[in-house]
Formats: sequence, structure tokens, C-alpha cells
Amino acid sequence: MLLLGQGGQERSISLHDHNSSWQSPSGEFAFGFKQIGKDGFLLAIWFNKIPERTIVWSANGNNLVPQGSQVELTSDGQFMLKDATGKEIWYAGTGVAYAAMLDTGNFVLANQDSSTLWQSFDQPTDTILPTQTLNLNSNLYARYTATNYTRGRFLFALQSDGNLVLSTTHSPEQYRANKAYWSTQTTDIGFQVIFNQSGFIYLASRNGSVLNTTLSSPVSIQDFYQRATLEYDGVLRHYVYPKSTSSSAGKWPMAWSTSTFVPPNICSSIEQELGGGACGFNSLCRLEGDRPICQCPNGYNSIDPNDALRGCKQNFVPQSCDQASPETDLFDFQEMQNTNFRSGDYDHFTEVTEKWCRQNCLDDCFCAVAIFHPTIGFKKRLPFSNGRIYPGNDAKALIKYGKDNSTFWRGGGAITKKKHNSTLILVVSLLMSSSGVLNILLPLITYLVVSRVYSRKAKVLQPRPVLSGMNLKDFTYEELKKATNEFKEELGRGASATVFKGVLASDTGRCVAVKSLDAKVRENDLEFKAEVSAIGRTNHRNLVQLLGFCNEGEHRILVYEFMSNGSLASFLFGESMPNWYQRRQIALGIARGLLYLHEECSSQIVHCDIKPQNILLDDYFTARISDFGLAKLLRLDQTRSMTAIRGTRGYVAPEWFRSLPITVRVDVYSYGILLLEIIFCRKHFEAVADNEDEMILADWAYDCYTQKKLHRLFENDDEEINDINEMEKYVMIAIWCIQEDPSLRPTMKKVTLMLEGTVEVSA
Repeated sequence: MLLLGQGGQERSISLHDHNSSWQSPSGEFAFGFKQIGKDGFLLAIWFNKIPERTIVWSANGNNLVPQGSQVELTSDGQFMLKDATGKEIWYAGTGVAYAAMLDTGNFVLANQDSSTLWQSFDQPTDTILPTQTLNLNSNLYARYTATNYTRGRFLFALQSDGNLVLSTTHSPEQYRANKAYWSTQTTDIGFQVIFNQSGFIYLASRNGSVLNTTLSSPVSIQDFYQRATLEYDGVLRHYVYPKSTSSSAGKWPMAWSTSTFVPPNICSSIEQELGGGACGFNSLCRLEGDRPICQCPNGYNSIDPNDALRGCKQNFVPQSCDQASPETDLFDFQEMQNTNFRSGDYDHFTEVTEKWCRQNCLDDCFCAVAIFHPTIGFKKRLPFSNGRIYPGNDAKALIKYGKDNSTFWRGGGAITKKKHNSTLILVVSLLMSSSGVLNILLPLITYLVVSRVYSRKAKVLQPRPVLSGMNLKDFTYEELKKATNEFKEELGRGASATVFKGVLASDTGRCVAVKSLDAKVRENDLEFKAEVSAIGRTNHRNLVQLLGFCNEGEHRILVYEFMSNGSLASFLFGESMPNWYQRRQIALGIARGLLYLHEECSSQIVHCDIKPQNILLDDYFTARISDFGLAKLLRLDQTRSMTAIRGTRGYVAPEWFRSLPITVRVDVYSYGILLLEIIFCRKHFEAVADNEDEMILADWAYDCYTQKKLHRLFENDDEEINDINEMEKYVMIAIWCIQEDPSLRPTMKKVTLMLEGTVEVSA
């Protein structure tokens, strides 16, 4: 077992030597970097004694890192992955003293008391191993394709109601489950998924009784390697591999053997009204063994040859709806026996013949597919979905396609192209026939081309400067005006600033948020300097990154990375309630961001305005603290400061109004109010009794907590009702944070440890 201690000599794995790894005592598992094609490197755990080095866990599937990256345990006990520029990509915990790669395939982080702070078994990706368990609200996420480790289209989840399901995910919100296509139907009694040492994977109740044996292969882990993986095609498969291949006398191939899998037929299991089915839109799924094979019908090509599940697209021009020229002679049908599409019908007929059904679809410009059962016909329009081919189905699919490439020439497209080509040939011929003209034009053209190339190089080689000590770009106003299409798309507006969406042409089309401060507000010069100073030197996964600024004339503009999922306020207080797991992860992310600002920056920062509107969510719903316009920098020797009131009503700590010294504990107070909002998905102030009064969430939560009536606060949230103990712990943490006396509030470090479960929450 490799132990990595704070006092030891080895503290990191660097990608300068990407063959380095940490092995378990037996060498059966290893932790380190694996190269994924030419796309980059994955921090992963893999079977180390099997030729193919099968990966069972990964940290950064959504964000591969380049050569020069490293994973390290810092001197202050943080365990993280950084890319070649030093940017934090993945973070596992704080207070870490030791790391260990165990023979079970579990990678563990522990503190000085050898108590586990974090382990990979609690954060699975697409695979579970023997001795590993999945608890309520735990998920496995399939990777996107066989070689793309981004979270994919399917998940295996033990839901809060005790039901174990396989489900498609909402795209692009891939953390949310869609309708299940397989389940144990064990509502209210399922408690834990257990992978035991005998090769059985089963669902257990709270008393330990077996409710459902999901997968089983009765072989010993002493003789066989085992894993259960939710693969990119949506099938959960149980694999075994002999540890001693020589003793198998050739009975086992040098590859994993699939013992059991669910569902038995993925092609027919997914029958959802929304989505493209197992193989995507306009595609057909057929089963070979337990593997789905996706294919495109005649007239259709795969959207992405490297991703069969993306579906298919037409390679012909659709039929015209012009009644004067129906073009029925340009189209035909591919007949496919035992084939059907489970949804998308827009018309059907009874007591008809196949010939009649075929002609009716041919005469209908909207009809893409006709399905014919004996005496019954259905018509479907594009895109058609849930296509599958399977024996025993008496349906015949008639899929319309263009007979030949002649359909491409309709509408004059090809004629125009030919005309352009003819014109070009004529011009070139005339020029070639006049050598005198060429003698004049060629040098002139050469001069213009060379001048333009050198001009572009000069622009590339002379970037605008950045602020000293900060990796920030100094944008011109014209650059940002162009990037925002003259400040056209507004994302949000405040009292003294407006935020616009922009696209940086100089950064391969990267989306950004451009915050323009109102020139008429005098305080904006101070706010601009405060925001640049506060966040310019920070780098943390839970802070929105400042990319650059513009300080030109009267223009004060800040350029941030774009957060695709908007603010936490919209997320919490929208029409649908986010799930409890997501909210807990967001609460923990905000706490880690504040811990970084308070204790881990070179200059201590008090944010002063923590509220849902200032927490943004990235592509993966990771919480990112933003808007540092009111932030206050504290020197290392300065822990208390007198200053004017800053912040937003409801989130402002009492000491602001009492002329007391301001410390980092004002952020702790604001975080406590925000945590209550995250727990209950309620605003801190809510109007009641026809707007004559207001319900104050903190007071109500405190009263309900002391009276043991917390269930009144989440009557419509089944997840929290089923997880009352965990929810109560979060309420206790929030109450500690909003103590009137700042000295009684915990530090953000202690808050983070309580949320992680490392430190008990005192009553």
C-alpha cells in the first residue's frame, strides 16, 4: 500500500512521466494518469495486472488534462489535480495527511488520526467493485462513448425512494434522471446496493435482507477479478477475469467474460415518448448477444461515425410539399421486416393493404416512415425514434428515401454551382490569354498576400499586456464590443452594472460573460478596482474565473468565464425543485470556495455579498462564487476591520449595523442564510397574508427545529422526508452559522468539515 504523507518525500505524480503510478500492495490496482487517445490524460484507477489495464474510476472524465499536469498533496493537506498551468481541475478534500491505494481498488484519503476523509468507493463513476456499496441517492454514470469519459446518456441509481433503476439522463442536464427503462420496483424498502465477495450484486433493505439480486456470478474474488460497469450503451454488465490465466488452460480469452447483464434487451427496453431510444433519432437498433448494434436505413448517414448513439441524418433533400410538383417519382421505400418505431405516429388507418399504405405515405410529403401491420397502417414524421429490429415483431417498416443524387439538384442549387464554376473557368481563361495582365497582377497579388500574412503574425505576436502579477488580459473596448455583438444579449442587470454574453473570436469561440459597470455611478471605479484586486490572483474550482478587463476612457468592463446554467437563485426558486443530492453538492462547493477566500488565498478576502444571485452554476452544476464588487481584502496581520455597510438585505450579518469590527465571520452568517434557502428551496423572505407580512425563513426554521417539527418546512419534498437525519444536520449547521455573536459562528473550514461528515455537528 503506497502511503503519501505530508512529511514524506513523494508528494505528487507528474505527467512529465505519465507512466508513473501508485500501486496497491499486491500490485492488482494502480492510481495515476492514463492517456485517452490524443485528447489528453485521465486521473484514474485501473486493474494493473490485466493487459488492457481496465479503468474502474476516474476523477476528470469531463475535463482531460495535458502533459505537464500533476496530482499532489499540498503541505496544508489539500489533495488536488492541477493542469499544466497550475489551474485546479479536481479537488478531493482538505485536512489530508495520508493517501493509500488499497487492494480492493479503493483509493483513500485520511487525516492525521487515520480517519477516512474521502474514498473513491463513495464517489463511483461507471463501475463498482467487490466489497463496494451504493447507498441511497448514489449513482453510476455511463461514459459518453467507449473512448470518451465524459458523463453520458445513462445512469444506474438507487433513488431516495428505495427503487433501483436504470435510466436515461436529461441532456444536457446529465445529472438528472429521465424515465427508467429498468427497475427493481422496490419503492420504500430498498436501502443499499451491495457487491459481495462471492460475486453477487444485490439490493438490500435496512435490516440487511436481500430484496433483488441484480447481477450474479458465483465466483470468488480470490480467483477472479470482477467488476460491474454501466457501459456507454446503457447496459449494466458484470465481468469476471481469471487471476491465473495459465490455470484456465485456454478456456478464458485475454479479455473480460460477461457473466450477467441488465436489461436483457436494451433495444426494446427504452420506449420513452421523448428522446431517440437506444440508438438515437432516425436510427435502428438490433441485438447481437447482449450488444446493441445501431444502423442507419437507406438514405441516412451516421451523424458522428465515432458515436453510434448520436443517430442518423438524411443524405437526400426531403420531398417537396408543392402540390404542382409532388416528386413522387424521385422517392422509394426500404422495406424492413420485424421493424418498428415505438413513438412519433401522427396518423393511422385500419382495414388497409400494404400497397395502399405505401402509396399514401408516398403522396404525403410529411411522411418519412410507414409502419404496416396486417390490415393496420401508421405514418411517422421526422425525426423518427425508438427504432428497433427484433424477431417476433409482425410489423414491416417502409422507410422513405431519395432514389438517387438527382434530388440534390432540385431548386437550382447545383445549376448555380455549375454556373459559378463556368464563370470562374471563363475568367481564368481570359487572364491566361493575356500574359501582360498577369505580369502586372501577379506581383501585386503576391505583395498584398504577404503583407496580410505579416500583419496577422504581428497581431498574434503582440498581445495586449496583462496586469502585473495577474494572468488577466487587458481587452480593448472595440474587442468587447465586437465579442458581444455591440452588447446585444443581456444576461442580467444590477443597480450599477449590466452583464452581457459574448464570444471571444481570439479564443476559439469561447463564451464569456462581460460585466459593464455603469459610468454614471461614481463608486464603480472603486468597485472595479476591488473586483480586479480581489479575484485577479485567485484560482479555485468554486470561484468564477476573471479572464480580463477593459479600463479605457469611461469604460470599466470585467470579462468572466461564462456559466451556462445561470444563477443559483434561478435554480432554487424555479418551477421544479432540484434534487437533494445536487443541493448538498452545491452547498459544499460554496463552502469550499469561501474557505479558499478566507484561509487559503495569499490575501485574505471577505466577499461581503454572499447570496443566491451571486452563486453561478457551470456546465456540470458546480457552484461558482461570483461578483466580488463589494469584496474586502484583509492583510495577513489584519483580522478585524471597520468599514461601511456592504451586502444585501437579509444576508447581512448583525455586526454591520452595530459598528462592530468586520471579520470573515460576516460571510459565514450570509452562508448560513443561503444554506437554509438551499435546504428548503425557499427564499429568506416570503410574502404572506396578502403581502401584509413576511415569513422569515431563519426564524421559521429555528422554531421548527427546536419544536422537532422540521417536516413542516418540506411537506412537498419526498427526498428530504426520507433523509430527515441528514437534512436536520444541515439545518443545525445553518443555525450555527447565523449566531448573533460572531465569535460563536464556526469558521468556513469547520463548516466544510461538518458538511463532509468529517466533524460531528454539535446540537
